[in-house]
Amino acid sequence: MSHRILIVDDEPNIVISLEYLMKKEGFQVAVAADGEAALQQAAAFAPDLILLDVMMPKKSGFEVCQALRADPAQAAVKIIMLTARGRETEVTKGLALGVDAYITKPFSTKDLVLQIKSLLA
Repeated sequence: MSHRILIVDDEPNIVISLEYLMKKEGFQVAVAADGEAALQQAAAFAPDLILLDVMMPKKSGFEVCQALRADPAQAAVKIIMLTARGRETEVTKGLALGVDAYITKPFSTKDLVLQIKSLLA
């Protein structure tokens, strides 16, 4: 059975390229364009892993991560923060909230796929 990945980003170009890449790697994919939609999709789609942007409308990636980690049904989902916000304080905050990995944009798609496969192994 293929793993399920939820892509959460408000940049259509990033979503399109990530969705293409994930499907090419054999994953089932769902997409959300803001923080509130991310929480709804996480509940409906039950992803194994979430690629989560920090800066989004309605709820930030940090707020989404916090809500997922507080929900026993979602607490085990793997979360990769994928963001342009790479300052040490943001990385520290993301890790403190429970993200499994923090990758800054621009990123290598090869490294991203390796990171995803490693977390899902």
